[in-house]
This record gives sequence, C-alpha cells and structure tokens, in this order.
Amino acid sequence: MNDIEKLSGLRVGFAVCGSFCTFTKAFESVEKLVSLGCEVTPIMSQNAYSLDTRFGTAQQHAARLYEITGRTVLHDITTTEPIGPKKMFDVLVVAPCTGNTLAKLALGIVDSPVCMAVKSHLRNQHPVVIAVSTNDALAGAAKNIGILRNYKNFYFVPIYQDDYLSKPFSLVADFQKIPQTILAALDGRQIQPAFSEKQV
Repeated sequence: MNDIEKLSGLRVGFAVCGSFCTFTKAFESVEKLVSLGCEVTPIMSQNAYSLDTRFGTAQQHAARLYEITGRTVLHDITTTEPIGPKKMFDVLVVAPCTGNTLAKLALGIVDSPVCMAVKSHLRNQHPVVIAVSTNDALAGAAKNIGILRNYKNFYFVPIYQDDYLSKPFSLVADFQKIPQTILAALDGRQIQPAFSEKQV
C-alpha cells in the first residue's frame, strides 16, 4: 500500500469559508478525497452558504458539495457542535480558510459553523488542516497564521504568492497538496516545504 492509499476510509470534515475565487479548487479537492475513498462531510460558513457572487450562487455551491459527497452540508452552529462529542471526523480540513476565520481561530472566537466545527473537533485532539486563502496573509493575517502554526494539532497546506505584483501580501494554499498534508498531519507532522514551488 502506498501512502496515498492510507486515506481510504478516512472520515474527513471539509469546511469551506468565503474565499469564493478558490471554490473551484476547493471542490476539486473534495472530489479528489472522495476518489481516494475518504468519507467526506461538507461544512460551509454563513457567507459561503448564503451569498451569491460572480463565482456562482450559494445554492449552486451547496448543491455541488452534496453532489460530490452525497452528504448534507452542515452550515450552522447547532449542526457542527456535535462533531466532537460524536467523534465524527479523523481530520478536519478548512479550505479555503479566510483571514477572518484565521483571526477567529487564533483568538478562540466561536461564532460561526466553521469555528465551532474546529473547536468541537479539537476536543478529540485530532488534526485540523488549514488551506489559507487571503489577500492579507503577509500583512494583517500574518500574526494569526503564526499563532496557529504554534498551536497543537493545526497543520498548514503549503502556500504560495498567487499574484505578487498586483497583490504582494496575498497567499493561497496549493490545494492539490491537501491529501499529502492530511497524511503528514495524521502522523503529527507539518508537511514541508511549507511554501509551495507552484508559480502562477
């Protein structure tokens, strides 16, 4: 069995926050995990679940996640709170994770479905995998990334500058490396290198 085959049967929570421009990559990542045999349960933040944007309608996004996973999208605090008590997941992925959610997680604020999912999941000391997507990752959000990098059970998908000329503070995770990041996290390791060689 190669390493990637170890993902088969893994119970994965996949939480999507409102970085709408990366939804296509996020949904492709969900498809990949399902194809590898993971049991994926989708979770969406309030904004991701309710806002229509130029990248598609909220209904289309939720329907797409249901189509891929065959599971109802968890989208409020009351449905994500039982994640920990019921030991629902082996790993929880937050992809994309916005600067807003990074800040809340760093400060222990639990006022959204995604933050509640993370808090509840962490009670079992299981890994949380963060795929950053924010225009201020090298500015205002940098300190929150640093804080979470030093917290136990948080692991980061490798990141890269997606447009260093027009958006010099912006970083986006290399979503294709989510499976490898999960495997490392399950072993208690941060995947390296933490910065992707991907160029766009």
